[in-house]
Amino acid sequence: MSLCHRFFSSPEKAREAEPEKLLYVVCLYAGTHTQQPDYLATVDVDSSSPTYSTVVSRTPVPYVGDELHHFGWNTCCSSKQKDSLARRYLIAGGQRSGRIYIFDTAEERNPKIHHIIEPEELKSKVNLGAPHTVHCLPDGNIMISMLGDSEANNPGGFLLLDQEFRIIGHWEKNMKGVDFNYDFWYQPRHNIMVSTEWAAPKTYFQGFDLEDVKAGKYGRKLHFWDWKEQKLVQSIDLGEDGWLPLEVRFHHNPDSCHGFVGVALSSNIFHIYKSHNGSDEWKAEKVISVPPVTPENASSSIPAVITDILISMDDRFLYFSDWLHGDVRQYDISNPSKPRLTGQLWLGGLLEKTCKVADNILCGGPQMLQLSLDGKRLYVTNSLFSSWDNQFYPEMANRGSYLLKIICDTDKGGMEIDHSFFIDFGREPCGPCRAHEVRYPGGDCTSDIWM
Repeated sequence: MSLCHRFFSSPEKAREAEPEKLLYVVCLYAGTHTQQPDYLATVDVDSSSPTYSTVVSRTPVPYVGDELHHFGWNTCCSSKQKDSLARRYLIAGGQRSGRIYIFDTAEERNPKIHHIIEPEELKSKVNLGAPHTVHCLPDGNIMISMLGDSEANNPGGFLLLDQEFRIIGHWEKNMKGVDFNYDFWYQPRHNIMVSTEWAAPKTYFQGFDLEDVKAGKYGRKLHFWDWKEQKLVQSIDLGEDGWLPLEVRFHHNPDSCHGFVGVALSSNIFHIYKSHNGSDEWKAEKVISVPPVTPENASSSIPAVITDILISMDDRFLYFSDWLHGDVRQYDISNPSKPRLTGQLWLGGLLEKTCKVADNILCGGPQMLQLSLDGKRLYVTNSLFSSWDNQFYPEMANRGSYLLKIICDTDKGGMEIDHSFFIDFGREPCGPCRAHEVRYPGGDCTSDIWM
């Protein structure tokens, strides 16, 4: 069966799927010295293949400077139309340009550009820009969190596309009470969607300035939406412990009312859950905190900066990356209120913990994560955002990004680097580039939601 038509009736069935053989990575030259277009890289991860651990194709976009960032599938396991739709198209947004690309993966090892939504059309029809998270919806439509308007101002909104990639309009009734936008995840059986906050694009485009935090130009709130009514019903201000709440993940079990949010600057993990008193109120409790570290002979401390999180398909393990400290962590979340650290790997960072993989000394810190459906293989890239990369890891301009693989113990917990696999994006044909989000044909741990 083609992976375009692979859907799973439950998370349990997804865990039984064949191991991934290919993956897609968005790669960018935006923000580097190289005047080349960003592209979608196809990587062979089949250890029995003669092209294992290589980029087998590159699909460039036609413009320079888009800054491809996050991307996702046109349909997934939540869609009621999945019997008539194929998981064939990847939707990728350009953060700086506001342009949205549709890649056709019918030929899995050599995707093609199928369609482009130009920023002028987005401006005239919905006045939205800076596309970010992509999720398919139960009704067959596609939703994208947009982090700003066409002039890079907050708060943005949520864009709806149909399966022909035509603009439908805004998902939300209005954005009243929402200062900023970023990630989102929905849990239909609880009639809830949760969204998080970063900042206005015109703020973070320039790089990070602590004065902008003090001025209230970054977010620290979680927003809870009535899924059916498409309206905001509750917001939680996380306070000083909650600056830059970025990625949000619910349990994969559709009956569960538990999820987690990674807070970047404050470097905390919050457990979100529905109140036990029978009401529809949602709660947030801090369950993991990574304290800042002051390196030897340094005058100031360095925050961990938690930039990505994900949950294994069996809802047992939470993984997250500390981009500035340089470690990836694995926690057992069998008790979501009391996560237990079960694994930690150092992959570079600013704390001078040198790591070598396949004879390559890593630069930058671990950032985007993607986990195999069976929970045994974790893939890691190291680019956050071009201006932030340049600010905190300037050597990445000449070294480029990496993609590496971690082997995860799904019985006792623990992780180890797979030294047989390494993609050095510093050696790309057009020069060193940055690698960001990762997707698998046939679905992955951050694309599918069950009804």
